[in-house]
Amino acid sequence: MPPQPSHDSAPPRAAPPPAAGAGPGASASADAAEAAASARLRQGSAQRAPESAFAPLAVPVFRMMWLTWLAANTCMWMSDVATAWLMTTLTDSPALVALVQTASTLPVFLLGLPSGALADILDRRRYFMFTQFWVAAVAVVLCVAILAGGLNAWTLLALTFANGIGLAMRWPVFAAIVPDLVPRPQLPAALALNGVAMNGSRIIGPLVAGAIIASAGSAWVFVLNAVLSVAAGLIIMRWRRAPTPQPLGRERLGSAMRVGLAFVRESPPMRAVLWRITVFFLHATALLALLPLVARGLQGGGAGTFTLLLASMGAGAVSSALFLPRLRQRMSMDQLVGRGALVQALATAVVALAPNAYVAVPAMVLGGAAWLTAANTLTVSAQLALPNWVRARGMSIYQMAIMGATAAGAALWGQVASWTGVPLSLALAAVSGVAAMALVQRLVSGRHAAEDLSPALAAFQPPQAHSAPATGLRLVTSIEYRIHPAQAAQFRAVMQESRRARLRAGALSWELQHDIEEPSRYVERIVDESWTEHLRRFERVTASDVALRDRRFAFHVGEAPPVVSRYVVEGD
Repeated sequence: MPPQPSHDSAPPRAAPPPAAGAGPGASASADAAEAAASARLRQGSAQRAPESAFAPLAVPVFRMMWLTWLAANTCMWMSDVATAWLMTTLTDSPALVALVQTASTLPVFLLGLPSGALADILDRRRYFMFTQFWVAAVAVVLCVAILAGGLNAWTLLALTFANGIGLAMRWPVFAAIVPDLVPRPQLPAALALNGVAMNGSRIIGPLVAGAIIASAGSAWVFVLNAVLSVAAGLIIMRWRRAPTPQPLGRERLGSAMRVGLAFVRESPPMRAVLWRITVFFLHATALLALLPLVARGLQGGGAGTFTLLLASMGAGAVSSALFLPRLRQRMSMDQLVGRGALVQALATAVVALAPNAYVAVPAMVLGGAAWLTAANTLTVSAQLALPNWVRARGMSIYQMAIMGATAAGAALWGQVASWTGVPLSLALAAVSGVAAMALVQRLVSGRHAAEDLSPALAAFQPPQAHSAPATGLRLVTSIEYRIHPAQAAQFRAVMQESRRARLRAGALSWELQHDIEEPSRYVERIVDESWTEHLRRFERVTASDVALRDRRFAFHVGEAPPVVSRYVVEGD
């Protein structure tokens, strides 16, 4: 089969090879221009954001889904308030009270990746709708358990865990949907509005839940939760989303999960974001996990005080969302995250020492503003680091990091509070949080130049086979290059970028072989799970992959394009 201009073979010669011994100077200039153009593309949304902070709400579908998200998160906060307060009536143990937070978030850590893979494989509209009905069913069971008098601390934790399963299914699919609802320049504003919905619900949910608990009892909180969840599911049913064509069929769940993990592992920007979000939530969650006990310890504290503190935190977050577009123009991502973590830690320390609500409420407002600033900045970075085909899986891993850190942080600081007391536990979380974030900001690399992840399928021609290889057989692709010895070091550096790109797109393994008898001969070897998975890599090509291919082949000095061969592995 003759070489074809495909993902694994040379395109028509677009530029002459670098001159021997001269170094790829022209190529480096092109790379710099390409990186600058990509950076401008990624920063364009932030530059326009100040004049269009509410622009996404003008898009009817986004507005409908945003209202659904607001209702869903209102239900979540109502449930959190009711379950947290119920636990304080069932036990005085700080560890068990803190475990309510762990039980609600641990499912997202455990089930986030399968949920994200399903959201990339299945119809996202139906999947999102199902999650709402799941949450409604759990709320009904909780209501019945309370009214029947059969609720104890461990039953409450089990039902809270079941509700968390709904959150685990819901979050990745919504995160993957949002970039499809608005133009790319409006994405940061749309994500900020999602933060407004989350934190607006943090005000509405606790206030409604507190009023219902005080007047009618906790069971009726879950009744309203079920009604709102069903209503949200019916609204999602009205969304008419064009089906995504899948000429190669659906991915298998196991393969989809593997590829999602591989993409995140081989993406330096995603790794950097995951380190930061994990450190932030591991320490910041101490305030939320121990807040019921803080409220009870304040002068005249009770359920109303707990509700007031949560609402104050939500108010601070909502107000900060309105200023985020301008802050993004004035500060870098690292500055926003670092300063947000610092202010949140200071707020936690003030709440830990507050004698009454008059001191604690302003600190909670400030803490909520800092919390949203840091978290939203990292969420935007994660969204921009993911192409659409793997977005739900990537965002599910991001959410797993959040929820895993939240679950671990709640258990950790709850146990510390059992040993030392609530105020000292919060103070330790504040101090260690600032120190850990400063260390991560300094040590974790990977914030490379922005990549253009827009699809570029038209730039590649998938390979053709005389007959499709048998299923279940691995496919090996070899590409032979001729490289001038003076350019070997630069070629190897570009090939390391190619290794990351191949593995991110789904390849099982990659290696570069160097012929010791012919020093100019290099062979790139890529292994795919099957012929079908090999073809999927062509569906996942981005503009960044096109640019990398051109850089790779610019080093080739042969008269003909690099020789591409494909084999199936038999007899394994």
